[in-house]
Amino acid sequence: MNPRVKTPAKSLHGTATAPRRARLMSREQAGAFIRAIAAENPAPETELLYTDAFSLLVAVVMSAQTTDAMVNKVTPGLFAAAPTPAAMAALGAEGIGQLIRRIGLWQAKAKNVAALSAMLVERHGGEVPRERAALEALPGVGRKTANVVLNVMFGEATMAVDTHIFRLGNRTGLAPGKTTRAVEDGLVKRIPPELLRDAHHWLILHGRYICKARAPDCWRCQAAAHCNYKDKVAAPG
Repeated sequence: MNPRVKTPAKSLHGTATAPRRARLMSREQAGAFIRAIAAENPAPETELLYTDAFSLLVAVVMSAQTTDAMVNKVTPGLFAAAPTPAAMAALGAEGIGQLIRRIGLWQAKAKNVAALSAMLVERHGGEVPRERAALEALPGVGRKTANVVLNVMFGEATMAVDTHIFRLGNRTGLAPGKTTRAVEDGLVKRIPPELLRDAHHWLILHGRYICKARAPDCWRCQAAAHCNYKDKVAAPG
């Protein structure tokens, strides 16, 4: 009897905090892997709704530990009420909270959005800075959020490592690492420079819809031939 039949998919394929780790890909494999998933989506974009740098920044801050789809349900009303940093700061944490209660950790996120909006007005003339240090100094903004804003809004070749990319980097062997920073550094080092900016979106979307958490849909993966994951999943039936 195959022992894997008895093993729950979650334990077989790893968890969010402890993903399976495959043998490190060669640079040639890494380039081929990225090009394979890029072929299906030549112009990738974030799935968060935004209209400018400020709305993108707020949406990314609110996306922590919740889905982009859920964030997109609350941001239209929020941005209609407060489209600028000054308006958002005036709305305050309580007013923001009333508009985003459906997302996880809404109380903390409301406080951070109010505080970062006030800081944008006080220190940056109401504009979102494009320097990493200035972005990371904003309440609720860490390296991942700064990387998203720098990538999407300002065109920089940054790699924001979320749970999807952390899992995929380890599971495939593209960039195994024990921390998000280790995976980020590995991806930046191994992905061909001309593909790096868009690779952020390719990898997020691939992890979200193909190389999924409980069990990867390997039979649907365009890059399976370049992947070092040993327990590839066959098509159902």
